[in-house]
Amino acid sequence: MAADVDIAPVAALLGDPTRAAIVSALHDGRALPAGELARRARISASTASAHLARLVDGGLLALERSGRHRYFRLANDDVAHAIESLAAISPRKPARSLRDATIGEALSEGRTCYDHLAGRLRVALTAGLLRECALTERDGSFMLGPRAATVLGRIGVDVQGLPPHRPAVLRCLDWSVRRPHLSGALGAAVCARALERRWIERLPTSRAVRLTPAGRTALASLLPRAAPPT
Repeated sequence: MAADVDIAPVAALLGDPTRAAIVSALHDGRALPAGELARRARISASTASAHLARLVDGGLLALERSGRHRYFRLANDDVAHAIESLAAISPRKPARSLRDATIGEALSEGRTCYDHLAGRLRVALTAGLLRECALTERDGSFMLGPRAATVLGRIGVDVQGLPPHRPAVLRCLDWSVRRPHLSGALGAAVCARALERRWIERLPTSRAVRLTPAGRTALASLLPRAAPPT
């Protein structure tokens, strides 16, 4: 018979700054090779290998093989949500270089948070969906609004076709601007559509994304005032 949960092993894994950096690099939902993760964590390949093995054994990462290559990703949605919750209560790291400051500002502006968008871009988009009654807010939670199918259908998101195995709408506190943004199956569908239509583009070396001119035009026509200012 099991007793209470033991968070100490997971906390110990994430308590190491190098392993935390590796997990953070994978928080955009993509699978990355060990070499790329070593570069982002600023460690050697051999050191990265040891940390990656511990994270896989601890159930935080999953290993995928493609021929001779090894790729790592977050193990599942539960891990992504746990990392997101930790980020909301964690302090910001001080920028120690111009590069750090530039990346930090880009992440605050817009980023992928596992499979949905976050940052000022996502907060603005969420506010637009609320104004258009595609979302409603009650008792601290988001729900689909009466115009959800109509408004989201404009960007090719089928509300009725969202996967049934996960909540359609979740409300997440954004760590960068301390305001809620949309996640869940709907948040993932909107992010996927924005990437597909190239309304946003990923920036190299981080989880940051940039709103493209096409994306700004699309949001301005579909959700007035949803796009953050330039």
